[in-house]
Parts: sequence; C-alpha cells; structure tokens
Amino acid sequence: MEKNIGISFNNLLTEVIGKDLCNRCGGCVSFCSANGINALEIGEDGYPKYSDQEKCLQGGICYLICPQTKRLEEELKQKFDAKFPIGNWIDVFSARSTDIDVKKVATDGGVVTSLLSYLIESNKIDGAIVSKRIGACGNGPTIATSKEELLETAGSYYSEALHLDKLGSEYKSCFPVIKVIRESAKKNMKKLALVGTPCQIKAIRKMQLMNIVPSDMVIFTIGLFCLQCFTLEDLAKKEFAKLHNICIDDIVKVNIKDKLILNMKSGICIHVPLDVIEKIARPACIACDDFANDYADISVGGIGSDEGFTTVLIRNSLGREIYSEALYKGYIENKHDKCMHEKVESNYLIDIIKEFAIRKKARAQARLNSLIK
Repeated sequence: MEKNIGISFNNLLTEVIGKDLCNRCGGCVSFCSANGINALEIGEDGYPKYSDQEKCLQGGICYLICPQTKRLEEELKQKFDAKFPIGNWIDVFSARSTDIDVKKVATDGGVVTSLLSYLIESNKIDGAIVSKRIGACGNGPTIATSKEELLETAGSYYSEALHLDKLGSEYKSCFPVIKVIRESAKKNMKKLALVGTPCQIKAIRKMQLMNIVPSDMVIFTIGLFCLQCFTLEDLAKKEFAKLHNICIDDIVKVNIKDKLILNMKSGICIHVPLDVIEKIARPACIACDDFANDYADISVGGIGSDEGFTTVLIRNSLGREIYSEALYKGYIENKHDKCMHEKVESNYLIDIIKEFAIRKKARAQARLNSLIK
C-alpha cells in the first residue's frame, strides 16, 4: 500500500473541504473505519472530519482515494482506457424493465432495479448498495438483498447518500478480527454491487487500484449519469421552492434529463431549465468534470431516451456480460430489435451523452479557474 509521508487528512481539509470541493462521498471515512483506524467520521453537516486526530496514521491514503484530488488520475485513465469526453464504451442501448412492479416505481425504464434483481436472484451478488428515501427531504444508503427491498429504493432523489461510508461500516462488521457467529445473512456478504454517482464510483476505483479495503467487496458498479446533486432541503433553503410555487412535501419523484423534472402528488409534472438548477447545485458538483460516470461497468440515465426508457452505456466486458444475461433471461428489453433503428438511435444517444459530458467538463474548468484567481 502506497504511503505518502507528510500527506494526511489535513491536506483534504485545506485543498478540498476548505475550498468547498468535497463531494461528501464518504470514501475517506470508509477506508479509515474499515481498517479499524477510526480517526475520521462524518459530521452532522455530512462532511468528513477528525473524530480523533491522534489515531491518524499520516499515511495519506484518505487523500489519495478522494475523487477530487488528482493523485492516481493517470493510473485510472490507463487502467480503464478512459477517452475524452465520456470514457471507454463498447455499446449503448435504450432499454427498460419487463417487470410491471418495477415500471410503476422507476424513474426512467427501471433498468437499474431489474439488473440488480437479476444479479441477486442469480446469486452473483449478496446485495446491492443503493439509496433509500428517508422522509421528504433526503435519502440514505441501504443494502438491498431482494427484489422487494430494491423496489423500496427505486427512483432517483439526486442527493448524495454517503454510500461509501456505509460500505466501510458494513465491511468492519462483516470481517472482524475475531470471527463470531453471524446472526444474519448481511454479516456474510462478500460480493456487492454499487449504484453511485461519479464521485462515489471514482473513489471506489481508486481504492481498488491500491488494493485496499473495503473496495474488494464491490464486484460490479452501475454509475448514474450526473450533472449535479442537490437535496430537496436545498430547494427549500435557497427559496427555489417558493420562487417556483413548489411544495416540497408534494414531490413524489425527481428526474433530470435535458431539464429538472419534478413529479408531484397531484400528477402534475414541473419542468425547470438546467441553468436554473445550477444555482442550487452543490459547489463540489460544479467543480466535478465527470458526467458519464467514466469508471463504472455500466453507466445509466434518462438522457436521450424516450419516456419510460433508460439510456444504458456498456463500458467493459463485465458490463456486457451482465447486461446480455439479464436481457436473455427476460429481466430487461431493448427498445429496438431492428439493426437500422438501433444504429441510428445509438449514434444519437452517444452524441447527446458527449454533449452533456463536454458541457460539464467546461463548467468544472471554469469553476477551478475561479479558485485560482
């Protein structure tokens, strides 16, 4: 494991958290807790902080795995053959779930829920780390181990869930130094899928690059296309809701395509332009340059696809294998089965993904340039 003498969490405090660039992915805390160091914790504001600075080993691992630092960037690009502007990819589809129950609760086509259902029901994974809505204004991480639990978490809330912090605590409870009799199936989990934003996936990939726990538990990643994250609480605090006559408690579902789409209890859909949404986005999101989730096995989102369908970007052989098996088993279906239609749509989907990716990269560069001035 690489050590960086002189680099510690203090560098993250200065270079990332202090400059409002922290994604709150929880990766640094995950590493620290999973390895029994416990020098860090998540504060009440959602940001990492020292819980006991004297326990810090000053090894610099937390700094290295942070998705907002540039360390290991070139190694990642080389390993995943990442190309400008959307990383490596081998195929793209517009698809949807074949399950009626999934379609009822899905944000787009329910592909993520059905892919995870296939992985769990075929015993390829023990569980999936996903986000679950908690109250009207936020969400939190949970590990789903069945289709029923997945259905409870289906839909997008566009708020960071600190997935990796959850992964750290699960790892510590799953692999104690002294083995104990496990009272639940969860304590035996060794193979997990992770659904995450670009910053969450990137932190995991950095950890895997260095062969450090708890990243070894994650054997499959589904990355969400991500222009920016915010919480519904942010909508209220920044008077966004008041300005647009939106009652936060009436929001049923949130989605982002070429605009923000709020589905209300009344059945009304409210559409808000993305340039308006940027005003309430977290500052760290404005500095992030990864829209297409370049380091995932499969990247997904609603952008480019018709209503009721998910855009699916297959990035590597593992992603293709899992997707093909789920397709063959009837968990999902592609929009087109005619080659010409599929080819025309594929070109369109790639073009629009690239368009959003370039837009986000330009925005990130402008944000970083402003910090230098």
